[in-house]
Amino acid sequence: MIPFHIVGLDISLTSTGMATGLGWCEKTGRDGITKLPLQSKYRALNRLASDIIVLTNAEKAHLVLVEKLVFNRQDGGRGGAGERSYLYYRTMGIIADAGVPVVEVPQATLKTYALGKGSGEKNEIVDSVARRLPMFHTGGKHDMADAAVLAALGADYLGHPLADMPKAHRAAIDKLTWPEVAR
Repeated sequence: MIPFHIVGLDISLTSTGMATGLGWCEKTGRDGITKLPLQSKYRALNRLASDIIVLTNAEKAHLVLVEKLVFNRQDGGRGGAGERSYLYYRTMGIIADAGVPVVEVPQATLKTYALGKGSGEKNEIVDSVARRLPMFHTGGKHDMADAAVLAALGADYLGHPLADMPKAHRAAIDKLTWPEVAR
């Protein structure tokens, strides 16, 4: 058992993946937020941010790793980019205000830790987690697998790797800017 409380988050409106360095992972979310009237939307997003923090006990974590928020052309077609941004910054703001060190992890760096390379399909990450990090029961869900990889990356950085990761995978550690955390 690792002596740190590490949280990995893959934030999404409908399926936020959450994991801790103890091998726990789960997801939370809500369908239909983008179609709510503004006041209801605001309350639903705040409630979802609160759920994420309570379920992971993130305000008391030693370190939180979150998949970095990215915008692309697909966001415009799907809708929800504004709501997803609010959820991301609301959640991370509460965690940061609690004094918890946070690391934003670009998707390519997450993939490097999971796959040994900065690219790959979602199902490859799910397979890698099932093989290398079997303590995380993701049920084949990519959002939970991403969160598990983030938690494992944080544990590895703090000197308590959850698995024996090859050198190519561990190169992800050096790609990040790490906050001050007692190691």
